[in-house]
This record gives sequence, C-alpha cells and structure tokens, in this order.
Amino acid sequence: MALTAHSTIGEWLNDPTGGPIIRGLFEQTGADPELLTPVLGLPLQQLVAMSQGAMPQSVVDDLVRAANGGEIPTDDAEGSGWTEQPTAGRFAGKTVIVTGAASGIGKATASRIAREGGRVIASDIAADKLDALKAELADADITVVPGDLTKQDAIDAVLAAAGDRIDALANVAGINDDFSPAGETTDAVWDRVIAINLTAPFKLMRAVLPIMEAAGRGSILNVSSEAGLRGNASGNAYTASKHGIIGVTKSAAFMYGPKGIRVNSVAPGGVATGIPMPPNMSEYGSGRLGPFQQAIPSVATAEHLAASITFLLSDDAVNINGAILASDGGWSVQ
Repeated sequence: MALTAHSTIGEWLNDPTGGPIIRGLFEQTGADPELLTPVLGLPLQQLVAMSQGAMPQSVVDDLVRAANGGEIPTDDAEGSGWTEQPTAGRFAGKTVIVTGAASGIGKATASRIAREGGRVIASDIAADKLDALKAELADADITVVPGDLTKQDAIDAVLAAAGDRIDALANVAGINDDFSPAGETTDAVWDRVIAINLTAPFKLMRAVLPIMEAAGRGSILNVSSEAGLRGNASGNAYTASKHGIIGVTKSAAFMYGPKGIRVNSVAPGGVATGIPMPPNMSEYGSGRLGPFQQAIPSVATAEHLAASITFLLSDDAVNINGAILASDGGWSVQ
C-alpha cells in the first residue's frame, strides 16, 4: 500500500522507504525522532497542525512524493488509524452551542454536530475562522457568533442567536498558561486563564440553564483537561481553572439532574491542535513538567476528542450525569 499523508506516522517509520525519509527529516532539523513516540498512531498530515507553523503543508507533500517516486498517489486512502464515523441524524432537531468553534477541538465538535444534523451556534473570538468553518460546511445549519465570551455582551449575543430552544452546550474554548508554579504566577496570567477557562464557561452555563430547566431537558459538556485530574500536567493557573471546571460540572450535575439536565466533562490529554503556547514560559515550571509530559502515552486529534464530546452531549449518554471522562489515551492511569 502506498504511503500517503493519511498513513500513520508509525506506518511511515516502519516502512523501508518511508522510515529513512522521516528520520532524515529529523536529522536535518536536529530533532530526536523519539519525539514521535506518543504520536505513532496519528496520520502524518497531523504534523502540520502539531508543528504550529514550523512544518507547512508543502513539507508533508514533499515527503509523500519522496516515498512514491515523485508523485502524490491519486488514491490517497486512509491509513490504518482511527477514522471518524459520524452518526446520521444524531443531533437532528437540536440546537447546540459550541464555544471555541473556530479551531481545534471546538471546530471538530461543531463540525461533527452539524454533520449529524444539529443546528450549531458557533462562538469564538476569531471571526474569520468562524466564517471559514461556515464556508466549509455550506449545507449545514451553522450560525456564527464572534465575540469574547469573557464579556457579557458576547454571551448575550450567543443566547440571542440560539433563540428559545437550547438543547445542548459545549464549553470548549480555553487557553493554556505559561507553566508557572504558584510562586511565579502573575496577576495577568492568573486573571486571563481563569476568566477564559472557568468564569466564561460558568457564565454561559448559567445563562442557558433557565432555558433548559423550562424545557425539562438539556445536556452540558464542559471541557476540562488532564490538568484537572493531576498537578503535573500544566502550570498553576491552568491546573486551577481545569480543576475548577470539574467542580462546576459536578455541582451542576447534582443540582439539575432531577430536572432532566445532564452536565458532564471531558478531560483531554495530549491533543494535536497546534494551540500556541504563551510567551515567556516559566523555566522552572517547564523543567518540572517536562519528564511527565514526555510520558504521555499517545496524542489525540481534535476529531478524537469531538467523538467523546458529542457522545456525552447526545441522547446516547442518557444515563450519564456528572461524569468526568478522561479522553487521554490512558494517561490518567499512569
């Protein structure tokens, strides 16, 4: 079988032609090929997003050509890795708000819900990328609402766009911190991370709950993180925000479960979304976290996380409330 951009990184490395090509690329950059160990199950194409701009699409295309005598195979079949399988009609007739919908996990979640028949209210601060999402799924029912959800007017705009019926909310938007420990965390880092990762999703959840309560049904999904389950996955502010969103989730699940509203959380591990890290990373924090981050068993794609998120949002999870699903490739059991 020809090596393609959809062949897994493991398939490339194990191939007598592809292996030397990939290792040669790493030798040119001075990087250690062992860095690929957690992502062996991901398609080669995912390196474009993971590199945060360091590896453009042209490099992947050149690798595919080098493995196939100078040509890109016309039958660019999927590799042996996991392939998303949307469930037709799973969200038919439902209105779902998705935050962080312009990129990464939020975009993958909004896309899957829309392709499964849902009406999506897509929110993000990046208006141009929201427009691109809508253009990519021209036949889907997507309403884009650009705005900063740390501001009340942006939350009001999302509610206005959704209208009188809100069946589900996916609080996905979030940012990372600078890996700083508590003794180094600045007010600026703390205030911004908590505002985006904890306060904004709480306020949006608070806004939709009366509508769901009146309808006697609803599903809310708050994205936490492996950093919500342990202390060695990120810095002080991010870890606090993700532990906090788990507390918000459990409290709301307890309070509103009897009213027909399910509130759950997904805790991702390593995800190849290309989210940029903030500048001025803590040297001490990065050093402490490094060995544990290198022990991540696998890195997921945004589509992997969207599969977990949409399951918990959907009626397939009818008997699940207050759950914290570690969608982390098994990192949480280490």
